[in-house]
Amino acid sequence: MNRSLAHVHKKRLVLGVDSQAFKRMKVIFAGLIVLAAVSTIAQSGDLQEKLAAVKRAAVENKRRLMQYQWTETAQLALKGDEKPPTQYLCQYGPDGQIQKTPIGPPAEQPSSGRMKQRIIEKKKAEMKDYMQDVKSLLAMYVPPDPDRMQQAYQAGNASLSAISGAINLTFTNYAQPGDKMVLTFDTTARKITALHVNTFMGEAKDAVSLSVQMGSLPDGTNYPQQTVVTASAKQLTVTTTNSNYQKL
Repeated sequence: MNRSLAHVHKKRLVLGVDSQAFKRMKVIFAGLIVLAAVSTIAQSGDLQEKLAAVKRAAVENKRRLMQYQWTETAQLALKGDEKPPTQYLCQYGPDGQIQKTPIGPPAEQPSSGRMKQRIIEKKKAEMKDYMQDVKSLLAMYVPPDPDRMQQAYQAGNASLSAISGAINLTFTNYAQPGDKMVLTFDTTARKITALHVNTFMGEAKDAVSLSVQMGSLPDGTNYPQQTVVTASAKQLTVTTTNSNYQKL
């Protein structure tokens, strides 16, 4: 009988200890949930704050760029074979879009037979159309559009990561479903310093990568100093350099 009572007493003690431990675990677990929620809210607030700063910088910078004209030099390499560069005098039009006027010497005409000339002309026309598509694609990402950035953020398609002296803002489904844009922003100078994009072009969804390095003018205006577009399916690389900025 004494043994039975001792066993019951021991069991109650064990259950009491287990119950207390369980309560402590619940308190700890609840605390972790609260901490995670606070951390998520803080990160969301930080992302919203940084995104607002990037959007303000993009709007103000475009306003400044619209006061300039500049020279654009495009170098095309097809299957490793570099073509003669083309140059354009560029400036923003009243509609906010970049207007380009060809400059430099005209392209040399081939001295081959008529049939070969027709083949060459056909290939040139096809490449011209493709390059126009490349330019249209490029315009979707450069310069970054504040409205598209905001839409990506609201859809939960934006994230933030810190790097040395700057931050990376990553946007998915930014301009096309499945694309990805990483924007590097100098938080001290409040300038976009680089842009990297993985996207696609055409119905076949040919993969296209885009890399932009930014430069600064004497008055602090930011501009895309060099842009490299790579279309793997066409074995095509287009390097665009902007220079000779002058106020209108």
